[in-house]
Amino acid sequence: MGPMSGSRRPADTHAGKRPAALLLTGGASRRMGRDKAALVVPGRDRTLAVATAALLLAVADPVFEVGPGHTTLPRIREDPPGRGPLAAMAAGAAGLGPATAALVVATDLPHLTAPFLRRLAEHPAPTPDHCVIPYDCEGRPQPLCARYSPAALALTAELTAAGFRAMHALLDRVPITPLAAGDDVRDVDTPADLAALVRPVRR
Repeated sequence: MGPMSGSRRPADTHAGKRPAALLLTGGASRRMGRDKAALVVPGRDRTLAVATAALLLAVADPVFEVGPGHTTLPRIREDPPGRGPLAAMAAGAAGLGPATAALVVATDLPHLTAPFLRRLAEHPAPTPDHCVIPYDCEGRPQPLCARYSPAALALTAELTAAGFRAMHALLDRVPITPLAAGDDVRDVDTPADLAALVRPVRR
């Protein structure tokens, strides 16, 4: 994954900074068979969307929902909706405006915690153009719980306009700083995944 063009800038530690955040709630949830944002998983009395919004508010400012309105967060609408997370990111980036780094988080992460999101928000990167992408214990990237640079967020509009829908279209074009992660970024995609959540969810 090659770096973006431009001169090298000093290391970006994000010390003391609070990034913006985009909570993506507009997924089709076809594999789950129902709206994942509205799920209440074992150990919680709030929907995934509401619980994730609360976590983001603890570490980011401002925080917006990109989707149909599952939370009380300020809402950025997709037009048209339902084109996938890359298009949702493009809509969110347009709402945030330029020169803003942001956490981008989906609603299907029942083990997500505020301490992990704080690690993600503050994790150092070689340059401000680098995106911080968590990798789970099996070495898989989780691009929907990640910190994106202003340049990467701006690129989402170009990719969406060119017809790209998959997140790898973005990841293949931006410099990445990996962040080791475990259960925090493990998502639920199917009813079997949801049924497997037998241990209490960490708060």
